[in-house]
Amino acid sequence: MAVNSPLPLAANLKPVPGILLGHAEAGVKKPNRKDLLVLLLPDSATVAGVFTTNRFCAAPVQVSKAHLAAAAQSGRRIRALVINTGNANAGTGAPGLADANATCAALANLLGCEPSQILPFSTGVILEPLPVGRIVAGLPQAISNLAQDNWFNAAAAIMTTDTQPKAASRSVVIDGVAITLTGISKGAGMIKPNMATMLGFLACDAKVAQPVLDHLVKQVADTSFNCITIDGDTSTNDSFMLIASGTAALEINDIGSSAYAALAQAVTGLAQELAQAIVRDGEGATKFMTITVEQGKSGEECRKIAYSIAHSPLVKTAFFASDPNLGRILAAIGYAGIDDLDVSQLNLYLDDVWVAKNGGRNPDYQEQDGQRVMQQSEITVRVTLARGAASATVWTCDLSHDYVTINADYRS
Repeated sequence: MAVNSPLPLAANLKPVPGILLGHAEAGVKKPNRKDLLVLLLPDSATVAGVFTTNRFCAAPVQVSKAHLAAAAQSGRRIRALVINTGNANAGTGAPGLADANATCAALANLLGCEPSQILPFSTGVILEPLPVGRIVAGLPQAISNLAQDNWFNAAAAIMTTDTQPKAASRSVVIDGVAITLTGISKGAGMIKPNMATMLGFLACDAKVAQPVLDHLVKQVADTSFNCITIDGDTSTNDSFMLIASGTAALEINDIGSSAYAALAQAVTGLAQELAQAIVRDGEGATKFMTITVEQGKSGEECRKIAYSIAHSPLVKTAFFASDPNLGRILAAIGYAGIDDLDVSQLNLYLDDVWVAKNGGRNPDYQEQDGQRVMQQSEITVRVTLARGAASATVWTCDLSHDYVTINADYRS
């Protein structure tokens, strides 16, 4: 079960005016489960995204990036997104690209638009051919139940090893206009930033100019989905898409405006909630950890140290066991790649417990205090470097026996 992450309620997920969602049971990998999703967008919508940096990026990622670029050149709007679970369509070469394009063509034919106005996404097993025939056959069912209030079903339709759907909503008033935001995400393993093995789709009803949305999606990703890690593996299919339906009276054309700042704050807050939900539902996770590094020379060096702690199998297994073997954290800091780090100025805290002082064990530290904190389901690790004013935070989870079991059995 996800760590302190209650199941979202369908009634609490707010429809975003202009966005319709439909799902189907296409039998992509297993029968009798939601595994196909269509998001239909109005002509007024703008769409922006960030994608995996894995050089083996999946066919749907390649096609989505190409279609976004084509839309920018032609002025045509993206009309729909299509997502399947159960098969990643990654490591599939030219046939995989053909299958992703065939999916777009089939949906475009049903919707009466161009294939280049469709963005495809896939998640699941890598190196297996996409059962494109099943997906194409399932599209009419997905279109038949298109509705504004289908966000909960949409979240369920993109799950793989997730134990529960991940979805949330926000409402804000900006310049006197009520704006609705709703998003879904999926992911539980092969999670590491830039991007993590996850899919995220977040929509609002503001009217946002394309260059502004392109800037916003990168800004938001850098402080949300690019700040999570479960196992240090960067996937082939990661995508975070931001959609502005353009149906509300609020129009944002300038990243320097107060309206942009307010929207960015709301979108970031929702994206962080969706990103943290992925970590809370990490494969086999029993604990949710916040790793904060402060007083660094730069944000980059703070992130390096935070990720080094968060990726360490020894640190993560110690947290699973509630074993205050906290020297493992110091070791992870030491090999983070900060060559001029003065460890004699470093301090380490576990929640309210001061563990290491000026690079060595705090004389007042008692192991029972560390163990008390490590028995909690939510823990904060804080490191101060005494090198500057920069800081960074990442979110991660522990590493349990179940992580190995889940991944050993994933294809069976």
